[in-house]
Amino acid sequence: MPDSRIPLYLITGFLDAGKTTLLTDTLNMDYFNDGQRTVLLLCEDGEEEYDQEFLSKRNCRLIPIQDQEGLNTEFLNEVDRRYQPERVLLEFNGMWPVDVLRKCRLPKRWGLYQAIHVADGSTFETYLNNMQSMFIDMAADADMVLFNRCTPDMPLSGWKRSVRAVNRMCEIVFEDVQGEELEVEDILPYSLEDPHITLEDADYGIWYLDIQEHPDRYVGKTITYKAQAMTGMKLPKGSFVPGRNAMTCCVEDIRFFGFLCKYEKARSLRKGEWITVTARIEWEHANVYEDEGVVLYAQSVEKAAAPEDPLVYFR
Repeated sequence: MPDSRIPLYLITGFLDAGKTTLLTDTLNMDYFNDGQRTVLLLCEDGEEEYDQEFLSKRNCRLIPIQDQEGLNTEFLNEVDRRYQPERVLLEFNGMWPVDVLRKCRLPKRWGLYQAIHVADGSTFETYLNNMQSMFIDMAADADMVLFNRCTPDMPLSGWKRSVRAVNRMCEIVFEDVQGEELEVEDILPYSLEDPHITLEDADYGIWYLDIQEHPDRYVGKTITYKAQAMTGMKLPKGSFVPGRNAMTCCVEDIRFFGFLCKYEKARSLRKGEWITVTARIEWEHANVYEDEGVVLYAQSVEKAAAPEDPLVYFR
């Protein structure tokens, strides 16, 4: 049954990332330029400004929000009552915490239709190095992450992995300075032609993300890698999870990433001990996933020394 609520399109991104350009281009498209009453909530003034005549011709009313305290449930309800919109666009201020949005209850007639995070390729590395947690907070809830103003010499594959580490399901798009989409191939540090893949310590994060996006590349192959053994009563008998702790944004945000592994001697393993596991890769249903996923069948499990850097990174 189609959603009858008024669609809200949320656009996030840092200052001058290209949010205004994206929304202007969107309003110019035929399926948006249909005369519907549109409200555009603007939370910041960037380098690009909206043309009031352009908005008027598209039945779009611009409503500025001066500070983050002004974006609240009462304000949104008043917008709904006064303007009776049929569509809502929200250009969010990238320097405001995302919790401002999370604390807002939308009017009953509204529903979040799509959330897009926009990043400027020419400045992204600077923002990622200095405001990584803010980027991750916005990208984690996005339906699409759009990198614009990109060039082929930029580390696009690494950026893709950074997004995938926190949001497996979103669409990731790269565009050049003309707005043409760039194809970004996954650069893997190992050969997919080999029936037996041996991972270097630094390659675990790349493999972990790629196998979930492209499981068909790996099913039936054998994998060898160093990991920590995660054991526990909640796991099925005769199984454990060999995985690694990964830093997704900062020291305070370290998570364990691993896959279920069938191993008849699993009870002999100590929680957290370092091992080298060699296993056959399958893709099948597992109750711990409540769905299909990667399931490993151990061929050998041997004690190992901890790597020089025990953490995994996704860049």
